[in-house]
Amino acid sequence: MSFKAFATLLLIALLMGANHVAARFAFANGVDVTTAVALRSTVTTLVVGFIIWRAQVPRTLSFKHPFALLAIGLLIAIQSYCLYSAVSKLPVALALLGFNTYPLWITLWARVIYQHRPEPAVLRAMPIMLLGLALALDVLGAASGLGARAQWEVIGEGVVYALVAAATFGLAMVLTQHEAGDLDGRIRTFSTMATVALLAWLVIGWETGLHLPNAPQGWWGLGMLSFLYGTGFTIMFTVLPKVGVVGNSAIMNVEPIFALILAWLLLGQSIAVIQVVGGLVVVATVMYLGLRKR
Repeated sequence: MSFKAFATLLLIALLMGANHVAARFAFANGVDVTTAVALRSTVTTLVVGFIIWRAQVPRTLSFKHPFALLAIGLLIAIQSYCLYSAVSKLPVALALLGFNTYPLWITLWARVIYQHRPEPAVLRAMPIMLLGLALALDVLGAASGLGARAQWEVIGEGVVYALVAAATFGLAMVLTQHEAGDLDGRIRTFSTMATVALLAWLVIGWETGLHLPNAPQGWWGLGMLSFLYGTGFTIMFTVLPKVGVVGNSAIMNVEPIFALILAWLLLGQSIAVIQVVGGLVVVATVMYLGLRKR
């Protein structure tokens, strides 16, 4: 891989990690999860739509594509809501580590829906990744000193949100590969983000209402999370194909490490050394799965 490709992948990971740190500023200053998802997805939809228009990307769909794209959009809407909910309730890095179990969910869904046998490497990696996640989340409450029961009262809801986000994202990836893999990535992204934005605005209109920031920090957080997310996705689907990083995108899974550093610097969030070790185990395992020869 060229230095340019490697640097591009790291930039995307940094943008995505920073996006979630910015989200914490927004959530702490009056913004709710649905509002954040709606504005972020709307911005990304407009940017990707402009790219499609300028590049004159072919938009021909087969009979199966609309159904697949709708299902993928619904799943990513759930994933978006759950991941931001996890970020609002857990230290940012831990929320992202829980989400980073999605390769295991991809394996599970591929087995259940398409009867794909999991590769031996994935089966070997599963217990290692789960052990790392257990250390990172301090599931027994040893690092916090709270004990298992009290620790789960603190982290339980956030962990559930992170794992649901991972499960729905894994299912969306499996459906994308098998039902919409022949579509241009920009078309898939536009459809997905448009669906997420539409659903979020419907929920805002019917139930929650729009919750805008009540302080300048919240406006900065909301603006930055929209900008960072849109920029990261734009680079992912326009620059990556040009620099040639197919098969190496697992490097972007260093996102929780960037989030950990940024959350420590900007939010004052810190975790115990053993939790950092567990996080590194999860990240290393995910990168191994993504970079292995097949």
